[in-house]
Amino acid sequence: MFGKKETLTKLFFATDIHGSEKCWQKLINAGAFYEVETLILGGDITGKGIQAILEETRGVWRTNFLGEAVTASDEEALQRLKTRVRNAGFYPYCLKPDEYQEFSTSEQYRDGIFTRLIRESVEGWVALAEKKLKGAGRRIIVTAGNDDPLFINELFEGSSVITYAERRVIQVDADHEMINEGFSNPTPWHTHREISEEELLREITCQIEQLKDVRNAIFNLHVPPYGSKLDDAPQLDANLVPVDAGRTYVPVGSTAVRKAIEKYQPLLGLHGHIHEAKGQAQIGRTVCLNPGSTYGEGMLSGYLVTLDKKSVRGFQPVVG
Repeated sequence: MFGKKETLTKLFFATDIHGSEKCWQKLINAGAFYEVETLILGGDITGKGIQAILEETRGVWRTNFLGEAVTASDEEALQRLKTRVRNAGFYPYCLKPDEYQEFSTSEQYRDGIFTRLIRESVEGWVALAEKKLKGAGRRIIVTAGNDDPLFINELFEGSSVITYAERRVIQVDADHEMINEGFSNPTPWHTHREISEEELLREITCQIEQLKDVRNAIFNLHVPPYGSKLDDAPQLDANLVPVDAGRTYVPVGSTAVRKAIEKYQPLLGLHGHIHEAKGQAQIGRTVCLNPGSTYGEGMLSGYLVTLDKKSVRGFQPVVG
């Protein structure tokens, strides 16, 4: 007689897409491409800024995008420009000369527009996921990151294919639970979701205490553990300029995350936050992964992870 066939769980993990339309589209398609039922998107989902496009004269739009002066002389060219901006993770906003003064001088005015554009973008992403994945037997588990404004939490609620998991314990399969924390330790940029290391450890521990089997769990924590090499970033001076032309790297991860992993030794740690620190690390028995991010190029970096009932069977970095 043949023994019972072993059940394996295959996951796809990506993070830090920062508003890139192309990366979101690739994430939705990744399930079918890699034959994976569960897709996990780590934090820093939203874009970092508005790309103002000025209609200088009727039917002629101009902007400076990533250091390049760009002119669109018809609607077709304008649409190409908007697509380019969205794929790079920014939000295009067309304005006429009479609006330019208020846009340029009022932070409150710009913030209102930024909030609206983020909402419209995320709502569009959810609608696209519903269209593509409903009935396909696949789901996306989404968490936030320090760059994500708090109001995005509500935008994923009610989806039939997206599970918004921030600060919730999620049952990934019959054998594996996952905790999810998007807040970071303090950064020089004072972003939306930052708390002290002491607070961060309390929040993580609160979720851990809800687990039935911590050693078989996944810790989906946006910030990498301190000193793991998954958190190495260019050292900055007092003006937030990289020292030594960006050649000197220092650890900037979380001591709270490190302590939690060292103490509880989960099966797997999923991290992001530091785009240039792509790789894997071993902390005791825990496999920690950071797929890195090249969202600005419209490339989706990720890890394919295979779990059996009690261990990480394998993991593979992928990009496309």
